[in-house]
Amino acid sequence: MDRMEEAVPDASEQRLQHFLSESPWDSDAVCVQVAQEADALLGGQPDSSLLLDESGLTKKGSGSVGVARQYNGRLGKVDNCQVGVFAVLAHGDRACPVGFRLYLPVEWTDDPARCRQAYVPAAHQTFHTKPELALALVREARQRHLRFAWVQGDGGYGHDLKLSQALDDDGERFVLDVHKTQPVYLEDPRPHVPPQGSGRGRRPIHLRAQTKARTVERWAKCQKKTAWKELEVRHTTRGLLRLEWLCRTVWVWDKKAARARRWRLLVTRDVEQPDQWKYSLSNAPDTVSDKELVRQKAQRFWIERQFEDAKGQVGINQYQVRGWRGWYHHMALVSVAMLFLLQELQQKTCTHPLLSCADVVEVLQFLLPKHKNSLPEVLRQLEWRHARRRAAIESAYRQQEKRRRKRACPPSSQKR
Repeated sequence: MDRMEEAVPDASEQRLQHFLSESPWDSDAVCVQVAQEADALLGGQPDSSLLLDESGLTKKGSGSVGVARQYNGRLGKVDNCQVGVFAVLAHGDRACPVGFRLYLPVEWTDDPARCRQAYVPAAHQTFHTKPELALALVREARQRHLRFAWVQGDGGYGHDLKLSQALDDDGERFVLDVHKTQPVYLEDPRPHVPPQGSGRGRRPIHLRAQTKARTVERWAKCQKKTAWKELEVRHTTRGLLRLEWLCRTVWVWDKKAARARRWRLLVTRDVEQPDQWKYSLSNAPDTVSDKELVRQKAQRFWIERQFEDAKGQVGINQYQVRGWRGWYHHMALVSVAMLFLLQELQQKTCTHPLLSCADVVEVLQFLLPKHKNSLPEVLRQLEWRHARRRAAIESAYRQQEKRRRKRACPPSSQKR
């Protein structure tokens, strides 16, 4: 906020911080407006999709809401971070975020005092898995009357059959990636409880499949090279994207339900990178061709592109707030900025077909008014920064001294 005050005319660091962290404006109402405007641009098409994914936001310390040692996909490792689950509405090569949820790990939801300190509302202090948060985003999007024909997600969400089954029961058409170890049945397993044998023993109570399962990787590895088909998916900045694919009907069973789900298994690989196989399950009906399914699966790329622009151009990860409200306020403002960039790209498609979000931001940096600094003002800002830095250093030393004294004088109970 200090840097923003120095750059933006008539800005106040305290007002900006209050607006983001404390002001009672409704981030949800902002998201509703963003979703409606995004739907007007992207919704209602045969390939309009709601893309689901998460993003890790690196944070230090332990006070920021939801921060914990957990997997950070951006870094590709376990790190101290916050994780947000996002829903992005996409059509063609355009996309816009329309929903988000902050993931609270178990160590947060099991600690009500810690949640209260970060101002987490009581209604949100119950633990939810990331697939559960993703399902809530899909249902929220439908309640807001967003018009999408597909739901998509990576293996982090597709491996959880509870999400796939819930989407299927809701009437959503999905393409969800799964792990290579995902078991499938090539014939209907027709789950049943086997009859009790003639010998002694307990009566069977668990369902069993009547056919044998195999992993999706094993099935794909057994296919002949001639079984792979090739499809030109789209033009990219690096040439034509061509995918090879396999597709067949399979049955998926979680070993609990009374019946297995008849879905479609899709295996794809890039012609340029044939060693990288991706496995997906879809409940698309037989009226959807295999080629259409392949093209739709390739649409998930655009949520990754959204995260790149959100981090590189909009600053989705450039915030310093600790509380629940501040996090949601920041993400709502990011959504507004991403919607603005989408509108600019849409309006100038004919005249500037290669226009990017980075191009728009560069023009804005030139057009928007800037704070005109004189030498005395620059020196004043320098002294102000040094004073804040000195105060932070002195505070750190005071905290360190308190900890030292606490270690040197243990509680009386410990002495006994």
